Amino acid sequence: MTRNEIDHTKPPDPEVVPVAMRRRFTAQEKLRILEEADQCSEPGEMGALLRREGIYASYLSRWRRARERGQLQALSSKNRGPKPANDKALMEEVARLREEKERLQGRLAQAEAIIEIQKKLSQLLGLSPATDRNNGRK
Repeated sequence: MTRNEIDHTKPPDPEVVPVAMRRRFTAQEKLRILEEADQCSEPGEMGALLRREGIYASYLSRWRRARERGQLQALSSKNRGPKPANDKALMEEVARLREEKERLQGRLAQAEAIIEIQKKLSQLLGLSPATDRNNGRK
C-alpha cells in the first residue's frame, strides 16, 4: 500500500486530541499569586510556587509591573453590565402593570363574550354579518 492510499478495512481512530486552552487569570488570582511569591524567602520556594501554579517567572514580573501601575486593582473592582435600577420603584411599576394587565384581560373576556352573543343572535335572526354592517344593503 502506498502513502496516498487509504486503508478502508480499518475503522478510523475515534481519539479526539484535546486543544490546549490558554489560561486566563483574574485580578484576584494574580494578586494572590503575587502575595505568595513575595513571601517566598527560602531557596526553591519560588520554583515550587511556579510549578504548582503552572506559570512562568516572566508572568510574575509582568504582573508586578501592572500592580505597581495600579492596573490590577482597577480590574478587580469593575462591575460590568447595566447597573440595577431602584428596586422599590421597579417593584411598584411591576405591580401597577400586573393590575392593568388583569383589568384589560377582564375587559377582553367580556368583549369576546358580547361578540359571541351577537354572532348567535344574528344567526337566530337570519342576518348575515355583511347586511349588519351595511344597514341591510348588500
